[in-house]
Amino acid sequence: MNKPEVFPFYHSDTHTFSYIVKDPQSSACAIIDSVLDFDYASGEVSYDSADAIINCVKDKQLDVVMHIETHVHADHLSAAPYMQGELGGKIAIGKNITVVQDVFGELFNDGTEFKRNGSQFDILFDDNDEYQIGNLHCIALHTPGHTPACTTHLIGDAAFVGDTLFMPDSGSARADFPGGDARTLYRSIQRILALPSDTRLYMCHDYQPNDRKLEFFSTVQQHIYSNIHVKSGISEDEFVEVREARDKTLGMPRLIFPSLQVNMRAGNFPQAENNDTVYLKVPISGLKK
Repeated sequence: MNKPEVFPFYHSDTHTFSYIVKDPQSSACAIIDSVLDFDYASGEVSYDSADAIINCVKDKQLDVVMHIETHVHADHLSAAPYMQGELGGKIAIGKNITVVQDVFGELFNDGTEFKRNGSQFDILFDDNDEYQIGNLHCIALHTPGHTPACTTHLIGDAAFVGDTLFMPDSGSARADFPGGDARTLYRSIQRILALPSDTRLYMCHDYQPNDRKLEFFSTVQQHIYSNIHVKSGISEDEFVEVREARDKTLGMPRLIFPSLQVNMRAGNFPQAENNDTVYLKVPISGLKK
């Protein structure tokens, strides 16, 4: 099995890792979970984080085949359309994006102009779909639970798990977003842990518990031995109890409303209104009538 070359990029504001994943035998690569810089208070967008990846691709003379989103992120905005414009390549996500679009299209009261069929993306992966990045053999594995559209990408001997797993000392992602489910998440994690024990698992986030140094990958074996939520011996019912209790203590991500509106559109913003200004909505609850 080919071993991809992996180049991580860390976005400290959202604790997010993006990756360039390169075929060692050619210039072909994919970009996974890119980040657009966004200041919520001012509404200002900038491109420093995306440009760092773009500059790396150009410096290494790589050929971008694909921009992969492991899921519809609720904590950062995707830079995929901007990077596609600079580098080419197709934007891809799991086919259950349509479920996410149905839920949040209704939440944000988007009209019929917002298509909920996934057509904003170039590729919709079905479970077990196989594809190539140069000579690298890749498989898309549906791993829902955090969201319905979560997909783990097995690329050579490495797997990019999105938010399904965190580092072993952080456990797993929350499962309380609309369409999320702790029991489903546990079963998806078991699918990942059934991969060969030396499979490298690349995280989308690291929150550095106990102030340890930043880390972005581990192995299946490490998770089986030491993941605080799903190590060997923890049953499905035990996981569900711990996960659901933990989720009740969590606040909403700071950028959840702008992130969802943009990411369900494959990283595109809503159309500008008649004053040529783009707006993002914040649903308001708790108002007294």
